[in-house]
Amino acid sequence: MQNFLTTIVAALAAAAIALFLAGVVHRLIRRFGRRNLLLSELGDHTHRPFQVAATVLAVQFAVRFFTGYAVGDTWRQVVLHALVLGIIASVAWLVASLLVVIEDVALARFRVDVPNNRNARRVRTQVVMLRRLTIAVIVVLTVGVMLMTFPSVRGIGAGVLTSAGVVGVVAALAAQSLLGNVFAGLQLAFSDAVRLDDVVVVEGEWGRIEELTLSYVVVQIWDDRRLILPTSYFTSKPFQNWTRTEAAVLGTAEFDVDWSVDVQAMREELRRLAESSDLWDGRVCVLQVTDATGGVLKVRALVSAADAGSLWDLRCLVREHLAAWIRDHRPTGLPRMRTEVGDASGALPWQSARPRPVRRGADGDVPDDARVFGGSDDGAARSETFVGPDDAVRAEAPTPDPAPLPADSRR
Repeated sequence: MQNFLTTIVAALAAAAIALFLAGVVHRLIRRFGRRNLLLSELGDHTHRPFQVAATVLAVQFAVRFFTGYAVGDTWRQVVLHALVLGIIASVAWLVASLLVVIEDVALARFRVDVPNNRNARRVRTQVVMLRRLTIAVIVVLTVGVMLMTFPSVRGIGAGVLTSAGVVGVVAALAAQSLLGNVFAGLQLAFSDAVRLDDVVVVEGEWGRIEELTLSYVVVQIWDDRRLILPTSYFTSKPFQNWTRTEAAVLGTAEFDVDWSVDVQAMREELRRLAESSDLWDGRVCVLQVTDATGGVLKVRALVSAADAGSLWDLRCLVREHLAAWIRDHRPTGLPRMRTEVGDASGALPWQSARPRPVRRGADGDVPDDARVFGGSDDGAARSETFVGPDDAVRAEAPTPDPAPLPADSRR
């Protein structure tokens, strides 16, 4: 009983001294860390694990060196073993906290709240993935070291190592999907294919990479929904990354208008609208006729913006403004369907059919405009270019003469 009471007093005294010293160190770090980011992060993240590790270590020393040992004191061995487990766990906690501090200090140098943040987002993605991987490794190693403190576990260690190859193969087959996602997450982090805050289009949805882990990726859809995909999706299926190289992107707005529309005036109106809008980044502003079938002209307005959100608003603005401009200033440009009543003998310009002279070449021959591969020098050259090797051999080989018929068959 006296030995037990002595142990309690020594443990309490050691714990009090350790807590006092940890508090003094914490105050000093907070005082000198007001202008130092590293000391400030140390004071915020490592105070609690350092306090626990120092306390457990002090109590373990007190129990070990300030109490006597008797043959029947099995409780002392149990307490020391528990304290050893506590030291291992608290030291692992402290190491993980130090790694978090180092990663936070490294991330502080790369700001993502600036316009050109592609490099910062790439570094942040890699650091976050490494943080999660290192913490997972520390946890696994800590559990392994704690188990090795038990004599029974150490005794079967040789057998476990012997069968590690077979167990590893079985575990790899059983967790093939999980391991595939883990390796896919590492590949995404270091291949720079996708980063945090990248704007992507996946499964027909447009959104932003909100979270990237070793097993899944969270995509924040533009309407605040969340699309959760396995990391292996981004290494096995195609997807669109609008901010792969830079945030600036191009977008289109298409219109179906009548053939009588003034395209040049519409082009000038698009330019005036882009220059008056703060959504346009000043790079691209083009209006072109991309198709002329079905009785309408298909006009495409191509504009650029600094980011995907601004581009969406700019495309909507272009559609609204040009639609209103055609309606108010060029009403004849609205899509129409024409019906002609009468015959070709009418007096209107498009109802008369006057014969036109036939265009002839220098040698008097009429050029054949109905053939792409022939009919002219360009067509002949184009035909020779697209002749395959088999066709060329057949073209060069002479045609054999037909065999003579037998006398009986000439009747």
